[in-house]
Amino acid sequence: MNKILIVEDNEMNRDMLSRRLQRKGFDTKMAINGEEALSLTRQYRPDIILMDMSLPIIDGWEATRFLKKQEETKNIPIVGLSAHAREIDVIRGKKAGCDAYETKPVDLDSLINTIKTLL
Repeated sequence: MNKILIVEDNEMNRDMLSRRLQRKGFDTKMAINGEEALSLTRQYRPDIILMDMSLPIIDGWEATRFLKKQEETKNIPIVGLSAHAREIDVIRGKKAGCDAYETKPVDLDSLINTIKTLL
């Protein structure tokens, strides 16, 4: 079973993503900010991370940059999730280290296809 870390500060979005991904057979853990994401990544060792980019404490941009610089986490695929859907936002996500970028509201079929491609 593939492990997914969902990093999302909005409780409704976290709950919706977690339930829907669990129904698709994924094991999920959740973090509510970038700082918690860094800690849980080390503990949980997810196969993939879904990273909201607008987070409290440490934002998704900075958390992604940090994870991609660490030897033990640099190969974990990160999917940036954001309501910022302009081309410049996608480019910014890629520059931060996101392996893919999905816009909100999340299209579950598209997200699952992205997850399967990255895994």
